[in-house]
Amino acid sequence: MNGIIEINYIIIGFTCLISFMAFNNPYWTYKLKHWPHQEVQNGEYYRWLTGGFLHGDPMHLIFNMITLYYFGNIVEQWFTMVFPDFGGAFYLLFYLVSIVAASSATFFKYRDSSGFASIGASGAVAAVLFASILILPTNEIQFIFLPFVGIPAFIFGALYLWFSAYEAKRGRDNIDHTAHYYGALFGFFFPIIFEPRLVPLFLMQLQSWFSELGI
Repeated sequence: MNGIIEINYIIIGFTCLISFMAFNNPYWTYKLKHWPHQEVQNGEYYRWLTGGFLHGDPMHLIFNMITLYYFGNIVEQWFTMVFPDFGGAFYLLFYLVSIVAASSATFFKYRDSSGFASIGASGAVAAVLFASILILPTNEIQFIFLPFVGIPAFIFGALYLWFSAYEAKRGRDNIDHTAHYYGALFGFFFPIIFEPRLVPLFLMQLQSWFSELGI
C-alpha cells in the first residue's frame, strides 16, 4: 500500500516550514493568525485556515506534530483503505476542513473581542485524534512524558472533551479550548459521512472491550 502516509508527512513538513518562518519573522504571525475581530473588520477570512499552520514556540509545534504523526497515519491509512484512488486527497481535505471548522467555532464566540487571537494546529490535530478514536476506540493512548502509562482511546476522548469544555467555559488561560472541543467533535463525525458503518463498528469494538472485562 504505497503512499499511504505521504500526505501526513507533507502536512507535518509544511506546518513546520510555516511555523519556523513565523518564528524568524513575527510579521507572519501577525498576518496569518486566526483573529476573529480582524476577520470581521477586513474580511480576512483566510485566517481561518492559515492560523492552523502557525505555532507559538518550538515546543508547541513539536507536541502537535508528534501527535499528528502517530494518529494522522492511522486516519490517512483508513481513508486510503476506503478510497484506494483518492485516500490521500480525502485525508488532506479532512485536515484542512478541520482547521476551518475549529477556527469557525472561535470566530462566532470571539468575533466581537478585538483582543482575542489564536494560532496552532491543535484544533485540526484534535480532529485527527478523534477520527482515530472513532476508527480504533480501544486503541491504547500513551502519554509522551509517561510512556508506560496508557488508557483506552475512547476513555481518553471522553476526558479530553470534558476538560476542553470545562476550560473553554472558564476561559482563564491563553489556550483556545473552544477550537480543541469543536475540532474533536468534527473529527469524530466527519468520517461517518463517508462510511456510516463506522458507527456499528465503533460500538462493536466497545462491546468487545467491555466483554473482555466481564462487564
